[in-house]
Amino acid sequence: MLHVLYLVGIAAFAASGVLAAYRANMDPFGGLVLAFAAATAGGTLRGLILDDHPLYWTHDWVLLTLIICVSVGTIVYLRYWQLPRKSLLVVDAVGLSVVTVIAARAAIAAGATPLAVLILAVMSGVVGEVIRDVLCGEFPPLLLREDVYAIAALAGAASYLGLHHLHVRADVAAVVSAGLVFALRMAAVYFGFHLPRPQQLKPR
Repeated sequence: MLHVLYLVGIAAFAASGVLAAYRANMDPFGGLVLAFAAATAGGTLRGLILDDHPLYWTHDWVLLTLIICVSVGTIVYLRYWQLPRKSLLVVDAVGLSVVTVIAARAAIAAGATPLAVLILAVMSGVVGEVIRDVLCGEFPPLLLREDVYAIAALAGAASYLGLHHLHVRADVAAVVSAGLVFALRMAAVYFGFHLPRPQQLKPR
């Protein structure tokens, strides 16, 4: 169950990389580069911090094949059809929710402290989006433009950590926590939810 959920998140981030490349008027090769960068960056950072060698994607042919298939499929789809305006934000939210929860689970399994679990989960969840946006020349990245992005990842990581300490089954905790991240991101996207912001000082 958890492996299937992880593959869904990787596929979503791969699709988001192609969509970002399409929006930036890149060619298909640029789409593949962004797809691999977005899909593997979070897990790579997680593996380096937790000293997990070799890195997971270097010996998982299923995952690499999935990234290629999703990328090529998305490229072909965009050649003939137009995706909805917010499609990039939706698939990005799916990737964020899954990668964040998987990173929290890996950190707990490695014996990290609760605070370290939260930090690692958020970093792993957002790094793929940051690298994707930087590579396609979009600045500031989505992380810095949307305050309910890292906050959504933090909420999902905290949820998984809490459910783990309550001895909830790992797959149930993962689905609930990933659903929380996705719900928060979609609320921000479609309803404009954001954290309270200080009023800007008026010039004298």
